[in-house]
This record gives sequence, C-alpha cells and structure tokens, in this order.
Amino acid sequence: MNDYAGQRELIAENLMMNICIDLTKYLQDLKQERKTYLMDAKKAQQSLESTYKQLDSSKKRFEREWREAERAAQYAEKTDQDINATKADVEKAKQQAHMRAHVADECKNDYAAQLQKYNKEQNQFYFSDMPLIFNKLQDLDERRIQKLAQGYVLFSDTEKHVMPIIGKCLEGITKAGTNVNEKNDSMIVIEQNKSGFERPGDLEFEDYSQGINRASSDSSLGTPKVSLDPWKKKTNNFWLFSKRSKLSSPVLAPFSTPPAPSPNGPPSPKFGRDPLSYCLKEINKTVKPRISSFRTLRRSPTVTEDFAHLPPEQRRKRLQQKLDEICKELQKEVDQSEALGKMKDVYEKNPQMGDPASLASQINQTSQNIERLRGEQSKYETWLAEAGGRGDTLRYKAHSFNNNGANDVHSPDGAYSDESTPDPSQAIYAEFDDDFEDEDLAAPIGKCTAMYNFPGASEGTIAMQEGEVLAVVEEDKGDGWTRVRRNNGDEGYIPTSYVTITLNK
Repeated sequence: MNDYAGQRELIAENLMMNICIDLTKYLQDLKQERKTYLMDAKKAQQSLESTYKQLDSSKKRFEREWREAERAAQYAEKTDQDINATKADVEKAKQQAHMRAHVADECKNDYAAQLQKYNKEQNQFYFSDMPLIFNKLQDLDERRIQKLAQGYVLFSDTEKHVMPIIGKCLEGITKAGTNVNEKNDSMIVIEQNKSGFERPGDLEFEDYSQGINRASSDSSLGTPKVSLDPWKKKTNNFWLFSKRSKLSSPVLAPFSTPPAPSPNGPPSPKFGRDPLSYCLKEINKTVKPRISSFRTLRRSPTVTEDFAHLPPEQRRKRLQQKLDEICKELQKEVDQSEALGKMKDVYEKNPQMGDPASLASQINQTSQNIERLRGEQSKYETWLAEAGGRGDTLRYKAHSFNNNGANDVHSPDGAYSDESTPDPSQAIYAEFDDDFEDEDLAAPIGKCTAMYNFPGASEGTIAMQEGEVLAVVEEDKGDGWTRVRRNNGDEGYIPTSYVTITLNK
C-alpha cells in the first residue's frame, strides 16, 4: 500500500510540475497575445468609425451648401426679372449666387474625396485587417489546442511509466489478501487471549430434606459440600462476560500492569485492569497502525503560520518555499539599501545633483524592512529546522519517492514519511554543526508526574518509573505522545495518558 501510494504521489507531482505549471504559464502568454489582437481589431474599428463620421459630416455640409446655392440662384433670377430692382441689386444677387455655387462645388469635391477614403478604408478593414486578425486568433487557438493535446500525451506517458510498478503493487496486495487464513488468525487470537481456566464441573444435588448434621460422605448426594448459592456461583464462573470491572483472582494479576503503548498512541491505562478491554486492545494493536496515517484526515486543524497543520513532508516543502521567498525579498531590500547608500554618497559629494537628506526616509524604511525580513527569515529557519527531524539539525536532501516500502520514522508512533533517513554526510550545513553543539536547551513549559511505569523500548522514547517527576518540553500534538526531559538532560517521548501534566501559566 505504501508503494502504491508513492506511485500515485509521483504521478501527482509529475502532473503538477510538468503539465499544470507549463500549461498555466502558456495560458498567460496566450491571454496576453489574444488581448493584443483584440486591441488591434478595436483600433481598426475605431479608425473606420472616425472616417465614417468625417464622411457623414462632409455629406451634410455638401447638402446644406447645395440648398443655399440653389436658393441664391433662384433669388438672383427673381431679382433679374424684377423691373423695380436696380442694376446694383441684380449684380449683387448674381455674385451671391455665384459664390454659393462655388462653395457648393468645393463641398461636393470634399464629400467625394471623403467617400472615396471611407470606401477604401472599409475595404481594407473587411478584406485585409479583420481577416488577418481572425487568422491570428485562429492560429492562437490551434496552438492552444495543440499544447493541450501535448499535455494529454504527457499525462498518458506518466501513467504508463508507473503502470508496471502499480501493477506489481496491486498483485502484491491481491496475493496478500489471497493468502489470508482467517481460521489461523482466529486461532492465534484465541491462543493469545484464552484464560486457561478449567471448565466448571456439575453442581451436586443438595438435599435439604435430610438432616444437616448427618455425617458427610464424599459419595453422598445429600451432603452439601458448597455453601454458596448455585446461581451466584454460576455467575462467577462466567466472569469474562460479566459487568465486573475488577477481579480478585490472583491468576489475573499480570493484567493490572498498563499495556505497552501501540504505535498509534498509548491506550488509556484506566482500562488496564479490565481483562475484556485489555484483550480487545491487544487485538486492535495489529489494526490501529494501519490506519494511523489517516488520523490527520479526521481532524480539522487550524491553519497556522508555521504550517504545523500539514504533514511533515508537505510542511517542509511549504516552509522551504516561504523561506526562499523571504530570502528573495531580503536580497532586493539589501540591493536597494546599497543603491540608496551610493546615491547618498554621490549627493554628498555633488550637492547640485540632489539633497542627501531627501533619501533619509527611504533609507530608514529600507533598514526597517531588512530587519523585519531577517526576523522572519530566522523564524522560518527555526521552524524548518524543527520540521527536519525531532531534535536533529536540519538536513536537506533531494526529494525521492519511496518505491520499496521503507518508511522514515520521524516520531515514536511510526507515522509515515515518504523520505528516506537523511544521511549526515549529505547535509548542506554540515560544516556549521559545530556552531550549534553548545546551543541552549529549550526551556520546559511545565512538569509531569508518572502514574505508571514505562519501559521506553521504542526509538525516541524514554523510560520512566511510577511517581517520577519530569520536565515537559513539548506538548502532545494529538498523536498521544509528550516530549519530556530529565534533570540529567536526557530527552524523549512518553505516552501522554501515563502521566499527569501541569503546564506553566
């Protein structure tokens, strides 16, 4: 199942890195290109509309001037036929008519020129410009379809590449399921949990009609050998199905000790003296670890700044990504600070180029930004170091997918991680390890008192005795374990339900 999950994670990462990111970037380029083409079409349409307005204006002017010239010609003819009109009036009317006719001819020529220009631009718009833009849009869409088709092919190749491995994983799962022997498993459970008591014998008949003081005999049916109520005795024989929570039989004394913690978290010690509960918890030991990795799915943690709500590997990736962004911003601010410093020096040497005091606010703001970013950088480096391993110096290693089922145990409960154990020789900051050897230990946040003995046999755990007082270094994160420290400096994890915790206020 781990191999199968690893292959699915490989497919998901390949799809994200090789297909989704590439398609998203290509889509942005296509949007920008399409926007350019649409802007060209809009400009061509606006130019055509502007030419049409000029044409319409010249047409209306020609119409108006032609009517004025016609009225002026009629008035000159009427004045010429009028016997009462003087020769000066006639000449004036003719000159006015001639001028109006000349203006009308100019408007006519202008209208004809504007009409010719509009028809030319309209022909250019519909037969050249727009078809060219439409062809570019068509080519853009065809390139988009081709890119999408390449994504389909790449997706198919990615699936085909891991299909043989997934097939082997499924074959292994099928083989494991086929080889399950339910009879043998049930017999193993019976052998592990049977009581070992002998079955009770038949109850003897007690004849109360005979004298109580009669001499007793082992073979006599009338002799009451047992003074208990028979029904009460029968009830005591079937103690396993009774509702009694405590046993007085010394045979069951081993059940009074707390059970060993399961990989999914220690069982509550308050059930340690109930034999039926203990038997069921012993059975569940083989079941709970299989679903331990799904416990986080049932919880709905709040989103925190240090990404503690994410699984370990995802948390390391997000913290590393955030740290890279902060480093880039810090580098920009440092470069800007250096540039402002050089500019200030230039202003101080050459006052005519500028006032050095005008840069004070910018330099101050840049210094504040640098301090803030360095604080965030230190904070995220600390969180990233914690995410690299409990109590270990941060190790970096290229991400690899676990195809052989080997898990990296990063906590006592055996939670799954898809990274192999980091090799100290591959640590990028190995040369700085000596600088942190004398680092102060984390201050305790409280103390706890052990209620039961705990052997601490698992890796990362620490043994404790009943009544022992330990310092609490890290609270329970929901997995059933608490990190503690002894006075001698030894640290490790213990089951949370085995101790009484008092945190500092």
